[in-house]
Amino acid sequence: MAGAATGVPTIYPTILYADAKAAIRTLTQALGFTEEAVYEGENGQVLHAELSCGNGRVMLGSKGGEGVFAKAMEGAGPAGVYVVVDEVDEHHARAVEHGVEILMPPTDQDYGSRDYMARDAEGNVWSFGTYAPGSSD
Repeated sequence: MAGAATGVPTIYPTILYADAKAAIRTLTQALGFTEEAVYEGENGQVLHAELSCGNGRVMLGSKGGEGVFAKAMEGAGPAGVYVVVDEVDEHHARAVEHGVEILMPPTDQDYGSRDYMARDAEGNVWSFGTYAPGSSD
C-alpha cells in the first residue's frame, strides 16, 4: 500500500468550510494543528489547505468551489475526526482557553483510552484521545 512502508499516512480526512480561514485559526491556535500549506484563489477563498497533527494530516478548503469534489460535497453535513494526542488534559485546556465548544470533557474509557470531544464553529466533531488504532502499545 502506498505510504505504508514510509510511515506516511494513507487516509486524509477532507472537510469543506463556509469560513475556511476561521477553521484554520481554530485548528492551529486552539487544537494544536500545524499549518503545512494553504493555497488561496484570487478572491481569498481557501482552495486547499493541509494541517498536520502528529504524523496525520487533514485537508480542508472553502465551500462553494468548482470541480467534482466541491459539487459532491455541496450538501455534506458535519464530519467527525479522531486525533491521537499524548496529553489529553493539556490539549483540552488549550481548547477551552480558546473557547472551543466541548461536548465531552476528558474521560477515561473502559478500553484504556483517555479522550475528550469538541465541536468546531461549523459543527464538525473532533475527538482527541490516547487510543491509537493499529498500534502495538
